[in-house]
Amino acid sequence: MADFTPEQMRRMHDFAEQLAELAEHHEDQWKVQTTDGRIFLTMMSPTAPHGLNVVRLRRQIEAQTPEVMALNDTNMGDAHTGLTKVPDLMVVAEEDTDDTAKAVNSRDVLMVVEVGSRTNSLTDIRDKLYDYPRMGVPLYVVVDPRKDKKTVTVHSDPSAGPDGIRFRKSFPYAFGDSVTAGRWTLDTSSLKSYPADW
Repeated sequence: MADFTPEQMRRMHDFAEQLAELAEHHEDQWKVQTTDGRIFLTMMSPTAPHGLNVVRLRRQIEAQTPEVMALNDTNMGDAHTGLTKVPDLMVVAEEDTDDTAKAVNSRDVLMVVEVGSRTNSLTDIRDKLYDYPRMGVPLYVVVDPRKDKKTVTVHSDPSAGPDGIRFRKSFPYAFGDSVTAGRWTLDTSSLKSYPADW
């Protein structure tokens, strides 16, 4: 982890916000995210299986807990760490949403779900697994639809240790399993894997 002063973190965050505003006016869709003093600008090219998986999980979450909102591809930031992310899906209590904010406060988020992409799944599996507990996210679900994986992993119980703030529990599941993620039970039988020829 890079050591930055609060002023350096603020400047990086401000620059990332400027990039995000610029990206909003571009014809392609872009995600602007930060991690450890780096800004990542990623062109989004969601596939049908990716989008279907996000929608199917969002519907289940909202049906089980109508008092929450499951937001997809929405900016999320943390003032404590200066980190910003754009998760595939984040769950927040509707009463905790601020419709005037540029980003959802990550410390209000109840759960984040990321569906690994065909080409950039390492970001979801490694980088965000490191960043989300530091951002105060209590529950992180990683769906890996790659043809050789087809897994869902639930990461929970973030706490400090000699290796920093990390998720201390991980529970692996296979596509088709009933997945317990906090107060939610997710039916993964309808999740789609990426075609074998991708």
